[in-house]
Amino acid sequence: MEVINLSEKFGKFSDHFSPKIIAELNGQQVKLGKFKGEFVWHKHAGEDELFLVIKGKFFMDLSDRTLEINEGEMIVIPKGTMHRPRSEEEVHVMLFEPAGTLNTGDVNNELTKNDPERL
Repeated sequence: MEVINLSEKFGKFSDHFSPKIIAELNGQQVKLGKFKGEFVWHKHAGEDELFLVIKGKFFMDLSDRTLEINEGEMIVIPKGTMHRPRSEEEVHVMLFEPAGTLNTGDVNNELTKNDPERL
């Protein structure tokens, strides 16, 4: 057991759309990510994802609408939902998802992180 300082962890990386694992519990991984720009459209066939905005804001594009998620707010994307996060400015996000969840879901490209770094 250890206390995890989110500001300290966010200070250890600068790359965007490259989640870092900071903790695990009950088969879930807690990850930190920085977003800026547009990510890839994708879905996760078997996993729900939770996005909690720590700093800034981002937009979650869905097939039928776009949602704005602001600092202190969160969204859960149900499994099978096509989505794309994007932001105009850098945003800091905490994610909760089952261990082994690929950041690009059903898409495999240069943004796919098969083995996310642990901080």
